[in-house]
Amino acid sequence: MAGTALQGWAAPWTPQMCRLRPLGRRVDMCVAEAAASLLQVEETFSACLARIDALVLKPLLQAEPNDQKGKELFKLFMLLNDRFQALWNLTEENHRLLKQKRSSCESFCIQDIYTIWKGDLFLSLYIQYFVTFANYVVVHGFEHVTKSKSEVWKLHKTVLKQFLADFTSETSLALALHTVLHKPLRDHIQQYLLLLTKLNEALKEGSEKDVVTGVIKDYVKLDSFISQVLDEACFTKALWKSLSYKFTDMLCVPERRLLEDSRNLPISTSTNRSDRVLLFDDVLVLLQGNSFQSFDLKLVWVDENCGEKSAPGLHWLRVTTPEETFFLSAKDLQVKAVWQWKLSQAVRQALTGKRDFPLWGSTGEGSEPPARRFFSYVFRLEGKFRGAAYEGEWHCGKPQGKGTLKWRDGRNHVGDFQQGLEHGFGICLVPRRAEDRYDCYKCHWYEGKMRGYGICEYGNDMVYKGYFRDDVRQGFGILESSSAQRNFKYTGQWENDKKNGYGVWEDRDRGERYIGTWLDDHRHGQGIVVTQSGVCYQRTFHADKMVGSGILLLEDDSIYEGNFTEDLTFVGKGKLSFANGFILEGTFSTKSGQGLQTHGVLNTCGEQLEENMSKTQLGLRDFPVEKRWKGIHDQFLEFIRSGCREEMEESFMGFHIQTSKELRKSQEYLFCQRGTEDISWKIEDILEELVQHQELESLQSYLEKALKSSLHPLGKLLRVLTVAFQATYSGTGANRHLLTMAQEEVKFYAKKIWEFYQALLHLALEQKGQLAPKCVDGDTSDQKASSVVLPLILPCFYPELFMLYMLYHEREDDLYCQGIVDLSLFPDIKLLEFLDVQKHLWPLKDLTLTTNQRRSLVKDKCFLSATECLQKLITTVDPREKLLILQKTYEEIEGTVSRVLEKDYKLPMDDLLPLLMYVVSRAKIQHLGAEIHLIRDLMDPTNQGGMFDFLLTALESCYEHIQRMRLHQRENCPLSQSS
Repeated sequence: MAGTALQGWAAPWTPQMCRLRPLGRRVDMCVAEAAASLLQVEETFSACLARIDALVLKPLLQAEPNDQKGKELFKLFMLLNDRFQALWNLTEENHRLLKQKRSSCESFCIQDIYTIWKGDLFLSLYIQYFVTFANYVVVHGFEHVTKSKSEVWKLHKTVLKQFLADFTSETSLALALHTVLHKPLRDHIQQYLLLLTKLNEALKEGSEKDVVTGVIKDYVKLDSFISQVLDEACFTKALWKSLSYKFTDMLCVPERRLLEDSRNLPISTSTNRSDRVLLFDDVLVLLQGNSFQSFDLKLVWVDENCGEKSAPGLHWLRVTTPEETFFLSAKDLQVKAVWQWKLSQAVRQALTGKRDFPLWGSTGEGSEPPARRFFSYVFRLEGKFRGAAYEGEWHCGKPQGKGTLKWRDGRNHVGDFQQGLEHGFGICLVPRRAEDRYDCYKCHWYEGKMRGYGICEYGNDMVYKGYFRDDVRQGFGILESSSAQRNFKYTGQWENDKKNGYGVWEDRDRGERYIGTWLDDHRHGQGIVVTQSGVCYQRTFHADKMVGSGILLLEDDSIYEGNFTEDLTFVGKGKLSFANGFILEGTFSTKSGQGLQTHGVLNTCGEQLEENMSKTQLGLRDFPVEKRWKGIHDQFLEFIRSGCREEMEESFMGFHIQTSKELRKSQEYLFCQRGTEDISWKIEDILEELVQHQELESLQSYLEKALKSSLHPLGKLLRVLTVAFQATYSGTGANRHLLTMAQEEVKFYAKKIWEFYQALLHLALEQKGQLAPKCVDGDTSDQKASSVVLPLILPCFYPELFMLYMLYHEREDDLYCQGIVDLSLFPDIKLLEFLDVQKHLWPLKDLTLTTNQRRSLVKDKCFLSATECLQKLITTVDPREKLLILQKTYEEIEGTVSRVLEKDYKLPMDDLLPLLMYVVSRAKIQHLGAEIHLIRDLMDPTNQGGMFDFLLTALESCYEHIQRMRLHQRENCPLSQSS
């Protein structure tokens, strides 16, 4: 209790130290006279203090009470005694110095008067003493101590009479003691003022007079301060006397002061919720019968009622607190204004921790308290925050800004708040009941519930990265577990916290991947299962169970159509198509120890060609591409419809973030001042740039930059799509029967990105009051997606996509590679001859070399520039760039021929194909079939039928011709000549 006696009162005060400076020492009779008078005053006062100490204080400190209240009051009285001793010591020091100076017969100057030179110290000690004295008065300390030591004090009535002229036998001991411990000190301050005033009048104008004038003002303020402190103490003490012990035991605190009472200044609460309103310097109290409510002023907002309440003849004030709002009404407008002013000033002073007293000069008196505050509070009423302790920013009675919530059960939430609810980015820890572990949600919140992108690290070692809505997983998301018990990954759609819609499940323990539809956490509807061994099948599922017939694709390219079990055993009617073209139709069964049995018909006519066996593609009709990742597209569309508000960007576009740490960093980036290097990716700048880059060349450059950036919305969208694509087609999902699914998916991504770009541009133009440009004839969305967007996004999907192309064309490429190996055995001249290249086109003219030199040169250098050019085909992923490389190869071939013929020469197809086949055989490009088909499938449709199409057709012809070559065709060619 005693340790907090000076809180809000004894502010650092050092004006005297600032004003005083060393003065020139000169003889001044007025200063000497003042010093002499002060010496006498100090001597008398010191003697008075000594008597008070001996006859009053020491008897009271002889024995410590045994009861709890008595002990608390005794501690406070000990503190008062300490303050008294400090004042006494300072008085003694002042008296000693003055006496010493006088006995030395030296002249006096201003610096010798301790009361002036050390005025700040005097003032500080007086402040501390009277604050503690007032605290003791408030808690009825004098009444309690005189009552508990009544026998001691009856013996001291005669002593007390020596201190007080107006003391009578009827005067209470408490009042006498109260007077003894403050009146002599106040009288002494008046003596200081009298002496200083006389000195000031005698001094001439100058620095010394200015110093003395300043000190006088400070002592006047001190006297006013003491009056105010004592008046407030008496006012508060009177209140505690009027209340029952039930209230005083809980509300009476030494430092607390009553500022206003509704019985003195009439005001009432709405709906008669209280009989009395008490305003203290730290709390607002409503008394109702035998109960009360108190509200910490640091979390009280007061404003005039804006029409919410209407009653004739009443004037209302609205009081807002963290958990409730109520109204105060006054019949008199002036009374209302006084209460409003006193409440506002009390709130302001409570927030600053400093009361308005004249001693401290300007303290903000009259200014309104801030609407935004930082404070701690424990919620008590029913609600989601009941029992939680909140520490953070507030606005008008509600958490708003940064803050922390902690519940008793271990839950806590750290993040952004708005209107009293979690809103914005936040981190929430929820303890698990059965384990000493936590679920950690790092998520975006909207009006108190999780909404938007988040990362949840569950206590059972599972991690979810995806979208939430109303506190449950909703939309696109990834759930992954790497524990020894369960090792899986789900990427797909969620509804109401369950897997619903299209999704991909990877069971790492079994080495399987399911691609298909879900319902209530179960595989339900059409689905494709791909195994690590290369076997895959498409089947209908119902609550995780396979139903009906399906398609099973085996490793040897056999296809089974019919019913089969979980372990892929054929049962019932079915058709098995072998890779060699044979077809077995019948009824299949399995008996223990006897293996697979069948009754049916085997067709060996081979009508089904082998090359068609590996071309079966799954999922095309069952999973329309526009419905596969609808959750991703819907989230981005919602972001655009929101007007691309910056605070929502991370909420909807968070999948470029891989870890929780990166997520927190992205939030810091989003909500802090950004550097100049990143300023171009603020939303307002993005929309502005969109308008400025509408021309094709400028647009391509802008989109390339945007799609590569992890800060641009389109770049973030591309990363989400990349995550979904990799989850489907990488690793176990790399199966050639999924190539067409993957190919159409990439094309659809390009189309959606172009549509979203158009939507962003439309929004940007709309905000500028401009109309969106009309489409030129033939300028369709699909064309733009293929020609502008697809080349830019293809690198993100190329590794998985090209792997599927390689698997799809594996047999063709194996035949092609065998042909390349065979052709590599030929020297150049023999190969040109074998390929029927006309001899006049051979680059051997005008070479005056020996036979061996010519043979070596031709083998190493013939059409070398074209060969090296074609080899660059594998260095790029863009079909457009691959076609340009093919065109350059053709130009190199034609240029070489033109140099041989010494004239411009346009190669006809009959001449081009053999020469191109020669260059292809020497370039030795692996997986050329995959390259050709990727170019064909993903090239710009506008190139079909043109020069690029012609050259690609020629390359394709060479590829197919090399496949069909057989060694027996070359047996007549003497390879020995190559040596």
